[in-house]
Amino acid sequence: MPLAASVLVDGPSELVFDYAIPDNLKVVPGCRVRIPLRNRPATGTVLRVGEASQADFDLRYLTDLVDPKPLVTTPLLKLAEWITSYYGTPLEQVIRSIIPSSIRGEKGSAKTRRAAVLEKKPTNEEMATLAKRAKRQHDILSLVLVADKPLPISEIGGSSAAASLKALATKGWVKIIDLEIRRDPDANETFIPTEPLQLNPEQQVVHEKICASLESEKPVPILLHGITGSGKTEVYLQATRHALDLGKNVIILVPEISLAPQTIQRFKARFSDLENQIAVLHSNLSQGERFDEWHRIRAGKARMVIGARSAIFAPVRDLGLIIVDEEHEPAYKQENPPKYHARDLAVVRCHLEKCSVLLGSATPSLETFNNTLLGKYDIVHMKERADGAQLPLTRVVDMRIEARKHKGRDAIISDVLRTSIEKRLEAGEQTIVFLNRRGFARSLQCPPCGHVIECNHCAIPLTYHRAEERLVCHVCGHQAVVPRLCPECRDPAIRMQGYGTEKAEVILRKVFPTATIARLDTDTTRRKNALRDVLRDFRAKKIHILLGTQMIAKGLDFPNVTLVGVLNADLSLYAPDFRAGERTFQLLTQVAGRAGRGAMAGEVIIQTSTPHSPSIQFARHHDFDGFVTQELEMRQAFGYPPYTHLALLLARSSHERRAEFTLQTLHRKLEENLPEEIILSDPIPSPLTKSHSQFRFQLLMRGPNARVLSHHLNKILRATPTPEDVIVTADLDAYDLG
Repeated sequence: MPLAASVLVDGPSELVFDYAIPDNLKVVPGCRVRIPLRNRPATGTVLRVGEASQADFDLRYLTDLVDPKPLVTTPLLKLAEWITSYYGTPLEQVIRSIIPSSIRGEKGSAKTRRAAVLEKKPTNEEMATLAKRAKRQHDILSLVLVADKPLPISEIGGSSAAASLKALATKGWVKIIDLEIRRDPDANETFIPTEPLQLNPEQQVVHEKICASLESEKPVPILLHGITGSGKTEVYLQATRHALDLGKNVIILVPEISLAPQTIQRFKARFSDLENQIAVLHSNLSQGERFDEWHRIRAGKARMVIGARSAIFAPVRDLGLIIVDEEHEPAYKQENPPKYHARDLAVVRCHLEKCSVLLGSATPSLETFNNTLLGKYDIVHMKERADGAQLPLTRVVDMRIEARKHKGRDAIISDVLRTSIEKRLEAGEQTIVFLNRRGFARSLQCPPCGHVIECNHCAIPLTYHRAEERLVCHVCGHQAVVPRLCPECRDPAIRMQGYGTEKAEVILRKVFPTATIARLDTDTTRRKNALRDVLRDFRAKKIHILLGTQMIAKGLDFPNVTLVGVLNADLSLYAPDFRAGERTFQLLTQVAGRAGRGAMAGEVIIQTSTPHSPSIQFARHHDFDGFVTQELEMRQAFGYPPYTHLALLLARSSHERRAEFTLQTLHRKLEENLPEEIILSDPIPSPLTKSHSQFRFQLLMRGPNARVLSHHLNKILRATPTPEDVIVTADLDAYDLG
């Protein structure tokens, strides 16, 4: 029986076809191949190799190998199979995540430049003769000789040197080649080398624990619970150096792109001797930059990889350590299929490759913390700030009292916060102001009739953006003109409700006219490198007040920041999500940790309308243990993670009744032979009832065993046909319940 390969065809479709393997080709899973597809050539990735099944027709043969070496390593193939088994995601979807589109050949290729390289060294007599008879050729050959490496033709003289180069090539002295040029995302940056710092006793204990794990044959995941400013990054750097000294390679994951520039800067400064062995992977890279960085990793030229969640799939060989910074962040959860969690995949990949994983956070997720209580993970603590500084003093301002002072008007900046900022400006210190909502006004509402202008495609109000003079939907991006009259009753009294970072910036500029103020949110960071430039200026003290959303709330280290102001701290507290309290506590603790990281004392001012909320009070006192104790009791009482696994089943369609009926049908099927330990909720409209012109209905499933939950859910989904215009998705270990 001849061998056949199942090939995932490149392109936006999910086409998988079987092809016979010619005897002269050595094909293994993960290889890139050329195939005949209908009447045209195509490329694809081999998913499986096995004996060809009996069929009524002959299989077509593979044409050729794109690359003799597999594009997907054996450990990554095993990881892909684990994802397919655990999350119930088709293998082809997983492979598309592992191999970026630019690598699959759809949009990217290596950048080359024509260059001249010395083929044969001329004698002194030949050079003298050339100087007399062909001065131009002599000058070009002299440049090539001095360079002693391939010299781009553009540096020699471009098109004007073409004839002379051709003559030199004919004489056999130079050779014209295509020189591959690396598109370096940090090509214009300068990194000043740094030396390792002396570790304090707490850091030393943690470092020794990690070193022991790196040298162990069966390493156990380690949770590093270190308060903000305790020096976790220095531990990461020295642990990385130890891994490299052992001949092993490292992946460093960060949750937000906003944290990437600082992390890259620190690692490239510390490993200046290995700067060219650091690769970067995140969505802000161009297709060409991603192509070059990915191939450098695959070729073994990069021993350290820094990136966001997709970097967990980096084709690193001899992997010794994966560092997951801010492991609690929801950003590690992929919301599009395959819906994996990068932190969990880091643990699984380390198990498959027998390497170490370090999960770091000042506010660990309850899932990770509970794993330490169960003995699945080790835990190490750093309870003191690295430089001896104290945690900032935190004050809570009741905005209900401020509203009465201002006779009911929106009090965006309280008197306490305004006075504190003035003191910092006078002292030459810096301030961070945090508000987790962008735009100018949350909505436009007509007081006489109560009408709120909503998106035509989503069930949420449109947000007013003053810079563009547009109403914008923050879900689908739809834009509309700002009306002068109410669309319902034609009353001109329509008014703005609430505020976002854009309005807060206007207020700050009015209150502090002499201060230099910068705003960081999705609207201001669309330009490439805009985020990096603003953070660099803030670190250089060119900016006095930095206003931003959650992209400035974590991981950033600015020693001159002595004040952090939190506006509208209640925003995340009353979301329809059992994790709302946990996320609020984590966010407030993280943003508070930006203050007082240097020699000067720090202060945090939290503005809230619910000052007695446990999340706010525990964050105020930096009391992680107290928060975890009461939160775990609540989760256990109601059967929520980390004591169970949770699956979200979502049905969406442009036809409301069809989406609802489909989910009701699936609910009835799921109830049949439902395992005893699984709790199945009733179908309900999603909190966001309509998105991108599609109505949404959902149900939740909870159970102590993820495999049982996933198996039962996917068995029903495979056996139950759904209407063509209804999309059904399942999300195991869901983080977004909206």
